[in-house]
Amino acid sequence: MEQAGPRPRDMHGSPGTGIPDMGKAAVRVPPQPRAAEVGRERDRERERDRERDRARDRERDRGAAAAGGSARGEHTHGEPPLPVAQAARPVVQRASVRGQVLDALRTALVAGELAPGEVYSAPVLGERFGVSATPVREAMQQLALEGAVEVVPNRGFRVVVRGARELAELAEIRGLIEVPVMLRLARTVSAGQWAELRPLAEASVRAASTGCRATYAETDRAFHRAVLALAGNEQLVRIADDLHRRAQWPLVGGPVSRGRADLLADAAEHTALLDALIAQDLVVVQSLVREHFAGG
Repeated sequence: MEQAGPRPRDMHGSPGTGIPDMGKAAVRVPPQPRAAEVGRERDRERERDRERDRARDRERDRGAAAAGGSARGEHTHGEPPLPVAQAARPVVQRASVRGQVLDALRTALVAGELAPGEVYSAPVLGERFGVSATPVREAMQQLALEGAVEVVPNRGFRVVVRGARELAELAEIRGLIEVPVMLRLARTVSAGQWAELRPLAEASVRAASTGCRATYAETDRAFHRAVLALAGNEQLVRIADDLHRRAQWPLVGGPVSRGRADLLADAAEHTALLDALIAQDLVVVQSLVREHFAGG
């Protein structure tokens, strides 16, 4: 009688992967790839992830004019507030699970659903998003690199507590980068090109009217990205957007959140600035740009 090979430890695979149950069939172990090949494959995978992230940013900008709802928080016994998955639409929809989870965590940070000083574990967040702990852990590690959270050994990740000084420093850096670029663009970009940004400015006003920080934050950054993109410098857009995102995190030691009136005032500056740019009124443009960044 032919003797079957050893049964693998787990032949069922993850739900939805399409991997069949091999039962007691013999398993032939393929030769292991060389270390150099593994390294090249990892590099290719990282590049694919980066390209998906870039495509996601472009798609998000195109759809910013139709920006919709926001994440909501929920208190559970013994747990801090966490973002809740929509029942009718799974949280994870994009090809990059890590990128989707990262977006959801960033939204929760802006909305204040991940409270400063609280520790969150990857497994608990993974259950909320309907994914394993691995993509959550990877997304949290990215947030740690951005300064949003810090690693707590054997526990998870603690949301960084931020003060008014850090917020003021970020506003100063943003002003040093974006103000000169916008003033230069005001002299070189045509009125027709500026008019094409009108839907983004109007979308920020609609988002501000909801009073939701997370909804407004996305349209706010989309407008600024579109303006800076006219300079034709991709690295400039990336650096400025990263600073802008960090400036949107909740402030500790000050107002808990910006109210609807504050969001509407900020969005109104977008439309006023665009009007001045279309009219090529450089004096008004300079005044509005400096005022916009002075207000954070």
